[in-house]
Amino acid sequence: MKNTHDTCCDSYRKVGMDRRSFLRAGSLSLLGFGLSDWFRARDVMAVKGLQGEFNRSRAQSCILVFLKGAPSQVDSWDPKPTSSFRAISTRADGVQISELLPRVAHHMDKLSLIRSMHSEEIDHPEAIHYAITGHRQNPALKFPSIGSMIASELGSNNRIPPYVNVPDTNSYHFGSAFLGPEYEPLQIPKPDEGDFRLPDLSLPEDIPIERIEDRRSFQEVVTRLYRRKRPLAEMDSLDTYSTQALEMILSPEVKHAFDLSKESGGTRDAYGRNGFGQSFLLSRRLVEAGCRFVTATGGFNWDTHRNHDESIRDEGMPPFDQALAALMEDLDQRGLLESTIVAVMGEFGRTTHFNPDGGRDHWPHCWSMAIGGGGIKGGHVVGASDEKGTHIADRLVSIGDLHATIYKAMGIDWTKEIMSPLGRPVKIANALDDQTGIPIHELI
Repeated sequence: MKNTHDTCCDSYRKVGMDRRSFLRAGSLSLLGFGLSDWFRARDVMAVKGLQGEFNRSRAQSCILVFLKGAPSQVDSWDPKPTSSFRAISTRADGVQISELLPRVAHHMDKLSLIRSMHSEEIDHPEAIHYAITGHRQNPALKFPSIGSMIASELGSNNRIPPYVNVPDTNSYHFGSAFLGPEYEPLQIPKPDEGDFRLPDLSLPEDIPIERIEDRRSFQEVVTRLYRRKRPLAEMDSLDTYSTQALEMILSPEVKHAFDLSKESGGTRDAYGRNGFGQSFLLSRRLVEAGCRFVTATGGFNWDTHRNHDESIRDEGMPPFDQALAALMEDLDQRGLLESTIVAVMGEFGRTTHFNPDGGRDHWPHCWSMAIGGGGIKGGHVVGASDEKGTHIADRLVSIGDLHATIYKAMGIDWTKEIMSPLGRPVKIANALDDQTGIPIHELI
């Protein structure tokens, strides 16, 4: 697989550069990512025969709600006396969460909690990379994100990009690494901005479709002349992928998936007219259209080293609670929850004691997250922390175990290893001590 992929990409880059030098015309792209690569990826996946395996799984998509900065476990999913906020009951029998999440409490029968997550990194860049890839950073090798891995394994669906970040995030942590540029996430602007749209999915107002067709005709003439000078077998497939890329840009279905104006005012209000609400709403539209993996972040920084209680009570939790509750209800009512995993996490947890500035600091040793949908059982609690929420009391769960659970739900072999450019086998679900992660049996 690796050698074939590299040969294909090397030939494409070589032909693409020569052709651009000859034609001196811009190629179609989508926010820096080649659309034609998506179609090539789809064909490669068909050759691998993975579509049949995917069709046997319940989960077809995953929305990763990534809370950058890392929220406090005791003030969210694992309330303890060390929190300033009380615990409240939920729709799941015997499961309590923080009073800061009253709306989500009504949907806890759809979500399960993992209260014994353990990470290996304590600083944000390294911890984000570890949470998204399952590997510690290595100066000699970049590791692919779980989103890129799923895009690589399953390919695109209905011409929708298989992997999207809403809004854009640091591609170093969320990127495809050695898997290739065709598995990079599509980075989009903040959807809560008033003039939100994807410029590369919309033609400029002064360029009608007829003009694009004329340009294609001109390029065909130039291409024929170019082939006379340098005939290459790869040109046929390149033309096919370029045509498909243009059709995607002009496709009303693709435009519709990214067009939040198609939603009613009531729906947009239900999610919240803010970073969390509109990111989560767009995520629902994307998985409904066929996107495999969406990372949604929102606009709050959970890195509360100062004034922790006030920050999460007044700024962070209210819009997050509203948006997540609306997402779970919307997915359920549309019949999408059975096929869509929703995972809610940060890169680690926070200390259960306050620092002198009234903040909570980084804590990777024991933290919590929520996950449900896509065949993953709701209303359960996996693992437990001690009386303060500081250390794991029962059932350590690693990032590799989490990744293995998502892969299994999506019909992907979580025990798989892929060969890196350095000739090193890389586990796609890498757990502690370089062991393969194990799916969480309580949930799937």
